Amino acid sequence: MYKIGVIGDRDSVIGFKAVGLDTFPCSGAAEAKKVLEELVAEESYAIIYITEGLCKDMTEEIDSYKSLITPAIIPIPGIEGSLGIGIAGVKKNVEKAVGADILFGDN
Repeated sequence: MYKIGVIGDRDSVIGFKAVGLDTFPCSGAAEAKKVLEELVAEESYAIIYITEGLCKDMTEEIDSYKSLITPAIIPIPGIEGSLGIGIAGVKKNVEKAVGADILFGDN
């Protein structure tokens, strides 16, 4: 059975532990990169959420795993609020799939 992991600062990930997700508090991007690498290598995680605060410093690492079927690496807002990274990724993927910006286009 696949698992779901959450990587981020302690305050942002602690709530996910209460609902049964595996949490990995990290103090910075260097530590988060190591954790992400270990979780991908383990091959038992279908989804890995990473707070946007860490994502902004890990774009190369995250992009290197996009060709894999699992895990899906999904940016989420941290306690500091959204940085727009997650929604920008959704927009980019929709444009790639559909060929146009159907979500935020000027109509």
